[in-house]
Amino acid sequence: MVIGSGPGGYRAAVLAALRGLKVAIVEKDAWGGCCLNRGCVPKKDWYHSARLIAASGGFGRRGIRGELSGDLARAWRHQHDVVAAIRASYQDYLKRLGVVLCSGTARFVDAATLAVDGAQIAATNFIVATGAAPCVPPNLQRIAQRVVTTDDLFAASPPAGKRVAVIGSGVVATEFSFILAMFGLEVVWLSQHEPLASRGYSATARKMLQARLADFGVRARTASRVRSLQADENGVRLELPDGTQERVDWVLLGTGRLPHTASLHPAQAGVALDARGFVIVNRFQQTSQPHVYAIGDVANPAMTSNHALAEAAVAVANVIAPQTRASDPGAVPEVVYSALELARIGLGEEGAEALGCEPATGFTAFETNPAALVEDDAAGFVRVVADADTGKLLGAEIAGSAAGELIHLAGIEFGNPDALARLAALPYNHPARAEEILNAIETLAARWGLERQVFTSVRGR
Repeated sequence: MVIGSGPGGYRAAVLAALRGLKVAIVEKDAWGGCCLNRGCVPKKDWYHSARLIAASGGFGRRGIRGELSGDLARAWRHQHDVVAAIRASYQDYLKRLGVVLCSGTARFVDAATLAVDGAQIAATNFIVATGAAPCVPPNLQRIAQRVVTTDDLFAASPPAGKRVAVIGSGVVATEFSFILAMFGLEVVWLSQHEPLASRGYSATARKMLQARLADFGVRARTASRVRSLQADENGVRLELPDGTQERVDWVLLGTGRLPHTASLHPAQAGVALDARGFVIVNRFQQTSQPHVYAIGDVANPAMTSNHALAEAAVAVANVIAPQTRASDPGAVPEVVYSALELARIGLGEEGAEALGCEPATGFTAFETNPAALVEDDAAGFVRVVADADTGKLLGAEIAGSAAGELIHLAGIEFGNPDALARLAALPYNHPARAEEILNAIETLAARWGLERQVFTSVRGR
């Protein structure tokens, strides 16, 4: 029994059915969960449009006439149609696999039984994938069409007005500050901390992103935690720590999310939560009840769909053969879609040093990459981090266009002791951005005396 149909729950149900298990999945809201309906999928739809608008400023010198402008209301309708099509495809595939779809709110009756809107369903194993809900600080509040979360933004047509305050310093605020600016809104970005400072990206990547955002007139005002807000017929008035006020037409809250367990009654099944409300799991995604697994936002503070998808595969593998496959959170890529795309996997230099490793780094910039230059899009870099003693790949970071796709090259080999040699032995297309991964590895090998580890032939290559 899978509880929740977001990316983790959906993948768990599909994988379990493909492995021959009898599967049911329950969803209390829209099928596809937050990611499909109110998160990464509609956001990626808008991001693609924002990138096109941003690039249009350089169309003239390429011999292309005209510039693009954004229409947020029309963009909302486009993402709505795309999401509806994907949702129908999701449901159809589950049905064709023989997965039983249950609509309703699930709660544990005991460790072996769920109640779904009055009906009781028994199962041998459970996978909890109930996701998370927006966190609204107590000094703020949601107000329809005035103060909204991303859940609200994609659930109904965008609020009226051209001046919007984006509150937060995390991924949501960083992404939507860019997206909304590209659609012609005046963005007032208010944050307490430096954007993305807690997400593991290097200072170089963060600084480069901030510079690129500034090119589009978007700047975060740090030390600006909003003390209070008040909405009226003219918009929203925000009180800031220095005693000043900002007046905007509407507000987007990017103030984080909280794991969603309230209606699940996990205690009824003996499933333990931590002090922050996350379901406690071991490295096999098992909860305090070994036959109950938890994945995604409800169990992982990283709160990314990427982690949910990876953990779904781990949970299903362990349902079939208990404790045979462990999660590796560091091997899951993280991506930020903003004015400069950022992607990372594994450790950076600081993380490597914290583990007692001496980091060896290889760095190359897209500013000399032919593929990037012909696209007039040469901002960014590739950084590869390895252990200076063994040559083991510890992490990679990419900034620039298609970073979210390129990071998969490092991810494919991540964890293999000879990952650098395998990546160096790959044939690469030319001209391509991916060549900078090869260049970064070769630079690392030469600089740190790791030629033997990197250029030794790899079996099968």
